[in-house]
Amino acid sequence: MNSLTAPLQNIDVINAERDAEYFEYSKAANPISAGLISRIPYQNFPSSLYDSGPSRVVPLDLSEALGCEGPATGPGLLASFIRLNAGDTLCLTPTATSQVLYVIAGQGSLGQGSCSFEWEKGCFIALPGMESVQLTASADARFYYVHDEPLLRYLGVAPTRQSFSATLYPAQKANAKLREAADDPRAQDRSRVSILLGNRHFPQTRTVTHVLWAMYGILPAGSVQKPHRHQSIALDFIIDCPAGCYTLVGSEIDENGQIRNPTRVDWAPGLAFVTPPGYWHAHFNESDSEAFLIPIQDAGLQTYLRALDIRFS
Repeated sequence: MNSLTAPLQNIDVINAERDAEYFEYSKAANPISAGLISRIPYQNFPSSLYDSGPSRVVPLDLSEALGCEGPATGPGLLASFIRLNAGDTLCLTPTATSQVLYVIAGQGSLGQGSCSFEWEKGCFIALPGMESVQLTASADARFYYVHDEPLLRYLGVAPTRQSFSATLYPAQKANAKLREAADDPRAQDRSRVSILLGNRHFPQTRTVTHVLWAMYGILPAGSVQKPHRHQSIALDFIIDCPAGCYTLVGSEIDENGQIRNPTRVDWAPGLAFVTPPGYWHAHFNESDSEAFLIPIQDAGLQTYLRALDIRFS
């Protein structure tokens, strides 16, 4: 008998086959439709979670709904609010490759390894994940904070090298760059008024880290950002907005390019909300004032995988 097809009887082979399973293709190729894995849920997280009380990190945890080890806000990302009262220090130690902080309010200093600098309201900070981060506040502070620990937890890995160094995007410079984009005569013809934060170490993706994308945007008064979709999850944070700003989200668009049976998310300053990957979403500002938002996504990784697939209606 051909040795390649002869039955194998030794105990090592029996043990090696113990975990093997086989599925007919149609019953396994779409685990969401089959109910094997959950959809990423819509969820809002209000500013009341962090607007008072002691210094702390507040994870925006959806791990139970996602059916994954927690905490996690999406399959590969965790968003949190941080409150840091004047005179206090917090140590951040995620097992992550990438971290992004936005300073909602306050001022203070940061240290990671041999790097240290001061921060204030409106700054963005990108950090690698191999060394702990010390945050100290000289005035009461609040942060929006996203990192990729859930991705590494799922893969069962830990970072072995830093792909970039701690990077500060000062508020004054970020605001000036955003205003420059808004004042461009061609801005009204573009799909959005925003800037993407980049890092010179990632020229292919032009993203803030190799995993994370951070966009700083304006939704002009009386404007509509038409329906669009992408395969990255969006962890959106509303910096500031007047009444009359909202997002519509849904899984399908009609023949006129409008979202069918949408879920509405009304904006409020300091609100965070989840936009699931692959879902159509549109932003509306029905007021006479500008609104400001930050979507943070795993689009650095998706762009590198050539899978981001941004589409507009």
